[in-house]
Amino acid sequence: MSRDHPQLEMEPLYGFCHAVIKIISSAAFRGDIVGLENLPGTGGYIVAANHASHLDPPIVGLHLPRQVNFFARKTLWKPGLAAWWLDGVGTIPVDRDGGTDVTAIKRVLQALKQGHVIIFFPEGTRSPDGQLQTAKPGVGLIACKTGVPVVPARVFNSAEAFGRGGRLRLGTPVDVTYGRALRAADYDQPQLGKERYQWAADRIMAAISELTPPPVTVL
Repeated sequence: MSRDHPQLEMEPLYGFCHAVIKIISSAAFRGDIVGLENLPGTGGYIVAANHASHLDPPIVGLHLPRQVNFFARKTLWKPGLAAWWLDGVGTIPVDRDGGTDVTAIKRVLQALKQGHVIIFFPEGTRSPDGQLQTAKPGVGLIACKTGVPVVPARVFNSAEAFGRGGRLRLGTPVDVTYGRALRAADYDQPQLGKERYQWAADRIMAAISELTPPPVTVL
């Protein structure tokens, strides 16, 4: 894989969008990125990040050197260009208005088994104030069922750049720290029974909370 041009290893539409959005993001939210050496080089894995802004999914994903599967509400699949684009970049539709979306879970499990990368936001929705919220069990369920590495990631300042109910503030630096990958033994306790998935989600969220911003560069 080319470190300088990872888009060449991606599906054409995804690679094109990845390159274009990365240029725009780098210019609009010029932040620092650390911990990329913690990303597994091969095999499927999960990146679990905090969530305070609509900016989080693209910013977390743009720095990964491999194609990523994202999630989106099923209601976004409108006939025409929207559905074509969402399918073209490998987005997984999720029914967030109902109970457990079995179809989405199966697609995620299959994607990880095939060696893909999945981005999860354990809090389930954007934080109203930028502070970390309690994790929901979904990420724990997927992690425990697959046993794949989970890379904790923390986004800093995205709430200031474009938080819930706020306006877009171009020029706000948005930083990302990727932490040490958690192995199954770090987050899974099968003997806990029904509490297993929430326990795993809490462990993953705790790892996210321990991450600190990139060091300030002194010119």
